[in-house]
Amino acid sequence: MKDRATRRPEGDREGSLTSPQPPQLEMHAEGVKSGLICSSGGSQQQEFVVEGGSVTLESGFTELKDEDLIRWRFGDEETVIAEIDVKTNRCSVFEDVLDGRFRDQLKLDQTGSLTIRNTTINHGGLYLLQTRDRNHTVPLRVEGWRRWRIVEVKRGDSVALSSGRTEIMKDEKIRWRYGGETIAEIDKKRNLFTVHEDVLDGRFRKRLKLDDKTGTLTISDFRSEHRGWFSVSSEYFSVDFLLLVSEERSVMEGETVSLSCGTDGGAIRWMFGDEGTLIARIGFGSSGDVFEDVLDGRFRDRLKLDSKTGTLTISNIRAEHTGDYRCYQGSRLLTVFRVSVYAPVPVVTRDCSSSSEQICSLLCSVNASAATLSWFRGNTLISSINESELSIALSLPLEDQENISYSCELHSMVQTQHLNVSQLCEPCADPGHCCGPTELVIRLVLAALVGVATVLLVVYDVRSRRVERGRTRVRDSQT
Repeated sequence: MKDRATRRPEGDREGSLTSPQPPQLEMHAEGVKSGLICSSGGSQQQEFVVEGGSVTLESGFTELKDEDLIRWRFGDEETVIAEIDVKTNRCSVFEDVLDGRFRDQLKLDQTGSLTIRNTTINHGGLYLLQTRDRNHTVPLRVEGWRRWRIVEVKRGDSVALSSGRTEIMKDEKIRWRYGGETIAEIDKKRNLFTVHEDVLDGRFRKRLKLDDKTGTLTISDFRSEHRGWFSVSSEYFSVDFLLLVSEERSVMEGETVSLSCGTDGGAIRWMFGDEGTLIARIGFGSSGDVFEDVLDGRFRDRLKLDSKTGTLTISNIRAEHTGDYRCYQGSRLLTVFRVSVYAPVPVVTRDCSSSSEQICSLLCSVNASAATLSWFRGNTLISSINESELSIALSLPLEDQENISYSCELHSMVQTQHLNVSQLCEPCADPGHCCGPTELVIRLVLAALVGVATVLLVVYDVRSRRVERGRTRVRDSQT
């Protein structure tokens, strides 16, 4: 059998088996179940290890004799990963094989037992122990339950769930489950790849896709009903995923935003920010409570909680409310909203209807509420309107265009639009340069109407003259 290994010494990495102080055998780590060695060839009972832990695959020897040879192989190609040859007094591990997945993780003791440290999902598989007179297969299963993955998915996006396995073993059977129900499976030996789209009321119909090389499951058009626990497992590994619906909301200052927990009732909690501050909750039999005085009162008079749906409403939102809002039901995280708050910027245009050769009139407008809009000439306030008038643009007539700084400010958000008056107040040789697009369209429409009316008057006048001349001829012929 051809070995594709490249030798790399262990420790310094190559040592004598007759060392006066042999390395101490690493015992089984917490969470590892020991298997039983068969006495004369065949298979060893399956070993289990928690991902990140250590496991020792026993050779079955208490000591090695002069002619003993122990060789450990792994995977479908039975690649050599470690060996002891007493005759040549060599102890070697081959860490660079199989894309280096065993690098700095293998240790052989003087009895030929192999320890794998800091295990990963890719260490799960079939190990073959070879000696001069027998072979043993040792199945190893790596359990990933201690490191279950939390995956946040935007509503409507696709998500690919990968166990981290880089290949599927030739005899492996992989099963994907959602809430305990099988939704996809792979039988590599029979070359079968199956998705069960009609289970669970068809919620995954036309949404599942399996990768035939790695077993990765892709879910497209992700919705709230798809959130929850997913698991993938085979005889060699298991991995759990918790999928959450995340949604990004961009809200303008002063507006109101509603965040839905996606439940039909029950006890829930709304937490805000990286520290997970409780800002609202519904207990069993409770109508709902909001905690407005937390975080220095930044949510005071702004929160409202729907006791039936759990929807959280934030009114008159400000920049300090930017952050993550998480909804929990019990200890289970249901939904994550990433809320960003932006401030509107005032828009300045030229008011063509009020401008003349002597006066350049400018308009400052903004789509906002609960704010004050003001014109400044340098640092001097010229005029302003309060929040109840913000649907009206604020005009600034300029009789002179000297080199003075003008600015329009939205006070509550401290957003300022500085002006280049010399450009805005250039002579209106081109109306499109002076006026905004809306006013330009209105002007064009009015010009077109005037033109049409003029043409109609001309046509009417011409026809009237012809009729009048015809009547004159008739009267002349009668006389």
